[in-house]
Amino acid sequence: MFDAQARVWLRPAFDLAASPLATRSVRPVAVTLAGLGVGVGACVAIALEHWWIGLGLFLLNRYLDGVDGVLARRGDPSAVGGFVDFVADLVVYAAFVVAVAIAVPGARLACAVLLAAFYLNAAVWLTLSSLLEQRGARRADERTLQFVPGVVEGGETIAAFTAFCVFPDHAELIAWSFAGLLAVSTVHRVVVGIRLLHDG
Repeated sequence: MFDAQARVWLRPAFDLAASPLATRSVRPVAVTLAGLGVGVGACVAIALEHWWIGLGLFLLNRYLDGVDGVLARRGDPSAVGGFVDFVADLVVYAAFVVAVAIAVPGARLACAVLLAAFYLNAAVWLTLSSLLEQRGARRADERTLQFVPGVVEGGETIAAFTAFCVFPDHAELIAWSFAGLLAVSTVHRVVVGIRLLHDG
């Protein structure tokens, strides 16, 4: 919900890492793949119930996700880079929920519903993104894909995943609550999408 403003606030922090990487001609996709490795490491740590290590690695993964985008825009952003970046994000998000389900057996049903909610939300926004691109809709920002803002975006996902690590004893409640927010966000995007496509 607040991702656009958060990117503005965090830009100096991303620039701090992107500048020396650009000087050394490091490719954005290399940062993306490094971030993916860190994210997978976070999920392994969480599955083994090393919650604070997992949280630190996950937050580093999210930081690198911001750095690769800034680095790409300093050069010549590519569709391939944007595609790999987005796939890497989905891999980490899905693996994180699976890791929580492994670590907290009592939350497995809630985590399964949360994964389904992620799937539906992603299906809606990717379909809408493709249709808006076909119609030549004006981009809301500089990212590779066209996104319709929703109740749940990256910031809310980071907050929920942080809550899993800080309060693992409440993982079931967190998963159910976040799944509910994703459901609301999905319905919102469907309604907004129908309006945008109808008006177009």
